[in-house]
Amino acid sequence: MMGTCKQHVFYNEGGNTLDLRLMFNEDEINYDHFRPTYPDELFADIISYSLIDEGSNSLEIGIGTGQATTPILKSGCSVTAVELGDKLSAFVKRKFIKYSNFNVVNADFMVLPLKSDFYNLVYCATAFHWLPKEESYNKVYNILKSGGTIALFWNHPFPNKQDDISNVVNRRVYNKYRPSDKEVVEFCGKDCERRIHELEQSGFKEVNAKLYHRVRTLSSDSYIALLNSYSDHRALDAKIKDAFEAEMKASIDEIGGKINIYDTIDLYLARKP
Repeated sequence: MMGTCKQHVFYNEGGNTLDLRLMFNEDEINYDHFRPTYPDELFADIISYSLIDEGSNSLEIGIGTGQATTPILKSGCSVTAVELGDKLSAFVKRKFIKYSNFNVVNADFMVLPLKSDFYNLVYCATAFHWLPKEESYNKVYNILKSGGTIALFWNHPFPNKQDDISNVVNRRVYNKYRPSDKEVVEFCGKDCERRIHELEQSGFKEVNAKLYHRVRTLSSDSYIALLNSYSDHRALDAKIKDAFEAEMKASIDEIGGKINIYDTIDLYLARKP
């Protein structure tokens, strides 16, 4: 949810321009309640690889409402979070007020002055794709200490399995209101190769990648609320959005009121030499 790329500009049907990065800032309560956290094993792997402890400094890019923050804080290291949205920044300041090792800065990561060779860990959860690629890798490399760790991870929800009736219903509604020529495919190990290559080309060493899997089951109401935490959904024309949500809820309710979401989480760990 951070960055300065042109791809973040979206044109709605009225011809108005919207910055998708700031869509997350519109409803922080809904975002915090319905966006999933990440597996405990993932955080254990980050902490084990980076060796962070009470004497370490870490920086989180695009904290959102802190779905990936608590385990790092509990390691004892100091966490500085950078967040573009002012409402989101205020939210996490309240949320983590009991942690003396937490600080949040309301700013764009790409223009914020940061100390070189200072951080033991720089991490980003489902947000690094908002950044300009080459410049962001270079900046992270610059602010990390020698031997410091970059940790990047994403959650890829997939409610499109052909053998799951709740997923079949979901795809039918999407095809009606949000048709696309792009093939709908589930994230897999081969998809990690691009990110591994980017890290290696940016000078990082000891690059590791790992996948984690889980299934979430949501009610129709919770699924609609989750969709409203996504920037592209919030940016839809109001009439299309309302019709889409009404038919999605009715369709899921007709088959029992629940939808299964198959998540794949990809983690990348690497060191600055």
